[in-house]
Amino acid sequence: MTPCQVRDLLFAAIICTTAPLASTAQDSQTIFKSQSDLVVLHVNVFDGRSDAVPDLPQRAFHILEDDTRQDITFFGGADVPVAVGLILDNSGSMIARQHMVTTGGAAFVRTIHPEDELFTIHFNEYAQYGLPPAIPFTSRESLLHAALAKYRPGGKTALHDAVISGLEHLERASHQKRVLVVLSDGEDNASRYSEDDMIEQARTSDAIIYTVSNANRRIGLPGDAGVLRKLANVTGGVAYFPGSDEKVVESFDEIAGNIRRGYTIGYVPTNPARDGTFRRVKVMVLVPGRTHLSVRTRDGYQAPDHTSAR
Repeated sequence: MTPCQVRDLLFAAIICTTAPLASTAQDSQTIFKSQSDLVVLHVNVFDGRSDAVPDLPQRAFHILEDDTRQDITFFGGADVPVAVGLILDNSGSMIARQHMVTTGGAAFVRTIHPEDELFTIHFNEYAQYGLPPAIPFTSRESLLHAALAKYRPGGKTALHDAVISGLEHLERASHQKRVLVVLSDGEDNASRYSEDDMIEQARTSDAIIYTVSNANRRIGLPGDAGVLRKLANVTGGVAYFPGSDEKVVESFDEIAGNIRRGYTIGYVPTNPARDGTFRRVKVMVLVPGRTHLSVRTRDGYQAPDHTSAR
């Protein structure tokens, strides 16, 4: 199945949830179910820690929402276009490691497809976009390489602000599959937003976040591994802690490959309440003879609130 066919099937599933529910001669108004009734999950399955498993059938997947079994209404396992933001630490601690940042970013850029949408944010105490203002996304390697080399490192660290800016920018993307790749040691000493603000924004978004830590205890940069793990966990991504600059580049390569091997699964919740509550979601994969598979996806979603539609 081609990426375009998968995308068309997903749109068809969404359109099906917006079909009229009722129409009578007395009531000329057509009542629609909202598109938000379809919950879409981007799921990665790993063998061990980091080897993504492709080509699993739909019957292997089982979804629980708040411990209640859900029926899958859409399933796709093919490579689809993605929107990706590279969120790169550009603070003073990165002065000696700028080459690693640009090399890691360039490794990721080499994997892009013509249909993909990419952007970069470089952050110290400010979050700055690498692309020109008139170009919110691009798949042109020349523009992305220029973006990677645009800023010189220096200043404090506003990780929380940069991640939130990246999530907000992803809302402008046309592709439904959205990813942030964050390269940082996890420290923050300059953000307007708190860590809780960042985690909450990540939790309620549809984006998958992968984090790569540049912390190195040998040179006095321990970082905050906990916040990077948390950021990845709540969105279904993976936190990487490579031990050298070369391993950083390998991590970017691995993330690029895993993004391509994921699954897109949709379901209409059995709980119809529009109460704005957070719904816990768990995806399980059961394959006979394979006992060491692990599943990564976001841990839930915010139900629509009927009061916001008034």
